[in-house]
Amino acid sequence: MTLSYDDWLAGGRRVRLPRLGHAVFVRLDGPADGPVVTLLHGFPTSSYDWAGVVPALTAAGRRVLSLDFLGFGESDKPSRHRYAITEQTDLVEEVWQLEGIDRSSVVAHNYAVCVAQELLSRAGDGPAAVTVDRVVFLNGGVYPDLHQPLRVQRLLRSPAGPLLARVLSERVLARSLATICAQPLEPTVVHDLWRAVSGRNGKATYHRLLHYIDDRKISGERWVSAMESADVPLSFVWGPQDPVSGGHVLTRLRERLPGAGFAVFDDVGHYPQLEAPERVGPALAGLLGDR
Repeated sequence: MTLSYDDWLAGGRRVRLPRLGHAVFVRLDGPADGPVVTLLHGFPTSSYDWAGVVPALTAAGRRVLSLDFLGFGESDKPSRHRYAITEQTDLVEEVWQLEGIDRSSVVAHNYAVCVAQELLSRAGDGPAAVTVDRVVFLNGGVYPDLHQPLRVQRLLRSPAGPLLARVLSERVLARSLATICAQPLEPTVVHDLWRAVSGRNGKATYHRLLHYIDDRKISGERWVSAMESADVPLSFVWGPQDPVSGGHVLTRLRERLPGAGFAVFDDVGHYPQLEAPERVGPALAGLLGDR
């Protein structure tokens, strides 16, 4: 990782979103006049996941917007909150408005693929305030019927979820990451990821973030349809060694979306941007195209 978590946070700020009613962490990198790309992170971590690929994007002339969803990282983590994907999508749109952004490409991983699909669905419903130029998906449950959640996720969604969330530890996170990542992560990186997860009383709300699995059951068909019928370019950066959303998902993507762009890293698992940032950064820059 090119930056420590402290350095990552020092380069951003917490901003209060009037409509959302909470403060969220936002970071901007790269030339102010560059075409915008918005990086959307996954569960259970934060925008820090992208620290290793941002330099390649800014070197390609991109203005890079990174943010922490509500309930994640340095954003507010309200207790007893229903963390809905529609609200997280509203959050992205409000940040765009706050920053004066009227068009952006979107890069989404894991949890955020639902947000990206919701953005595509809204775009299909009529003119939007912000034009989405392109969407790049990294490993995630783009097809709900193929999603294979980890055992710990299933337990967190059970009645025992609140108790289990409070006893989660850095060691548990490290074991989970080792299960889904084909390339080992440095202990210092895992520690910083844990800081993002556990900070701001994150353990108390951790289990509530899995509401997206229920949202996916309700809206999954609409989201898949929006993705497969999108009139914007789609690309996929994929790690086939991912047991959650790896090669089995990639096979269907190639069948259903043969015109999409693909960058496949055969030795990588669920977190391409963490496992191989030195390769994924340039691949993202290439898929996003010239400024």
